Amino acid sequence: MMKKWFHRQNKWIRTAILATAGMTAATIAAAVVLFLFIVIQGPPSLVTEQNTIYYSNDGKVIEEDFGNQRRYWVDLKGISPHLIEATLVIEDRNFYDHAGFDLKRIIAAVLTNIRNLEKAEGASTITQQYARNLYLSHEKTWLRKGKEAIYALRLEMFYDKEEILAGYLNTIYYGHGAYGIEAASRYYFDKHADELSVPEAAMLAGIPKGPSYYSPFNNEENAQFRQKQILASLEASGYLDEKEAELASKEALTYKKTEEVEVPDIAPYFQDVVAQEAMSILDINREELTAGGYHIYTTLDIKSQKLLDKAFQERLSKSSSIQAAGMAMDPDTGAIVALKGGRNYEESPFNRVTQARRMVGSTIKPFLYYQALSSGFTPTTQLVSKPTTFELEDGKTYAPSNFDGYYADAPITMAQALALSDNIYAVKTNVFLGPDKLVDTLRKFGIRGDIPAVPSLALGTASLSLYDMTAAYSRLANANEKIDPHAIRKITDRHGHVLYEFEEPEGEGKINEKRAFLTAHMMTGMFDSSLDGYMSVTGSPIADRLTRQYAGKSGTTNTDSWMIGFSPELVTGIWTGYDESENITSVKEYRYAKNMWADFMEASHNGKSPQTLSAPDGVVGAYVDPETGNLATPYCENQRLMYFSEGKEPREYCNLHMHEDFNLPDQDKGEERGWKKVLEWLF
Repeated sequence: MMKKWFHRQNKWIRTAILATAGMTAATIAAAVVLFLFIVIQGPPSLVTEQNTIYYSNDGKVIEEDFGNQRRYWVDLKGISPHLIEATLVIEDRNFYDHAGFDLKRIIAAVLTNIRNLEKAEGASTITQQYARNLYLSHEKTWLRKGKEAIYALRLEMFYDKEEILAGYLNTIYYGHGAYGIEAASRYYFDKHADELSVPEAAMLAGIPKGPSYYSPFNNEENAQFRQKQILASLEASGYLDEKEAELASKEALTYKKTEEVEVPDIAPYFQDVVAQEAMSILDINREELTAGGYHIYTTLDIKSQKLLDKAFQERLSKSSSIQAAGMAMDPDTGAIVALKGGRNYEESPFNRVTQARRMVGSTIKPFLYYQALSSGFTPTTQLVSKPTTFELEDGKTYAPSNFDGYYADAPITMAQALALSDNIYAVKTNVFLGPDKLVDTLRKFGIRGDIPAVPSLALGTASLSLYDMTAAYSRLANANEKIDPHAIRKITDRHGHVLYEFEEPEGEGKINEKRAFLTAHMMTGMFDSSLDGYMSVTGSPIADRLTRQYAGKSGTTNTDSWMIGFSPELVTGIWTGYDESENITSVKEYRYAKNMWADFMEASHNGKSPQTLSAPDGVVGAYVDPETGNLATPYCENQRLMYFSEGKEPREYCNLHMHEDFNLPDQDKGEERGWKKVLEWLF
């Protein structure tokens, strides 16, 4: 029996020995393979690539940094020994004794984390941190950890400790755009790195663990707590005695005032939009974006941006404090090609494209008439333009007026009402449809914000952003609500790995293509003198400067002037007004928006073949007499090509401009005439 027991025990022992020998051999083999791999790879480059770089749509660098980033390289002799010692005791006290990994520290950290049931402590050495900053992203994955380990081994194998330490101290991030200890010394204390005192060195050494959390400019209490921890560690290591540590902890530090952020040379307002978009896409904060070494490929067209800048510079009077904003985008893709959020970024970085909410005035009317087209209206539906008082549901009354008190005192068509920006026609339409319908339509076109469902909404009493309004107009140019404006095409890490790439959304939106086209074509009327009536069309001051077909709409309030319009290739919105909502009293200032829009659109299209709006299936065109809204005869002085949903085109010929020799064809006086009479009866 005993023999059998010993036999079984020997069998298990032999198995364990063989397994252990096999595992040892496998480990040795893996180590040899890893060693050979590292030798073959050779020394890694010590050149840092931490700057985030921004590119225009043609691949040209438009900016290397957003923040005020500073980088200076100094060798260890140019760094205070206090700083070197403080960094070593708090970050890696066994730096000179390990080969890239501190096994004792790793085991201690694991035990601490198990005891606390959370990841409370890390164990990265200076070599590992340097490897991560030089070559890797900060994502927390096992793959990244493995790469970090290999880079750390390569650094330790091919460089001495002084080279690694110098590289680390010259590239680590100290917050506020300062990379490396020389930049940090200048930024925080206005002195060189070799001039740092003990308390200053202890303060700076604590920042890299969390630049936002431990910066004395962000949270002085946190910074001082960590400084005292480092001073205590310096005392424990014997570098300081008790008295020196106590005096250093009590010494008041004098900081340098924060420098102003450098203004990017190209499209600074656009770059702010890119930064916000990138932070949202990558789910990071501004400091992480600045220090991440990303390559961000934007939608900016440098030529378009310069043309927009030029329009602002040439049109806005230098003696006036009026502000302006502009945005241009491709309606087919949603790419923002130019953006200017104010007259001067250095004086005011407030972005009036994205951050301001202003009353939009009559620029809202195209969306009202888009909705009307779904409720039986056509471009030739007539309503009477005359002073009108509306009785509201709450018993109150509302009496809108036209610009300067001009009225047709007769029926006008919807096409003419849009071209002349007739307020009475707009409010009548809104009341008839119900203001809730206009709110729903605006939401469908992507417009956010507070939109009150009231009769006056038809006149643009809602305060909205130029960003949203320009995007909404792009959806009239291209009936796809899924295409949103965007400023970024692609983001890669410093090694070219794609982190994000814009993809056009699939599927159709809820915007009706036919109604969008009919609305857009009516919007070309603001530049067509054939629609002149009791006053000239609203685009007449710039119409003679336009060399191709554009659709557009202007809008004015007491405090705001807007012009938004598009060609098939480009959508542009311009706003002008005073930041403090002062009244605009000058006709010249009211015309800034139109003039800048015309300058920019014409310059942007210069040399390109003219394109016109393309009618979708189910739409028919007919030449119409603008005054009567009926089919034109050879004797009508003015004729305009108008478009209609098939079956809703006019059936009657104009009988106002008639000649006795002209024989009228058979006329269908049915549905459309009946619809007109119903509306005339209602109003």
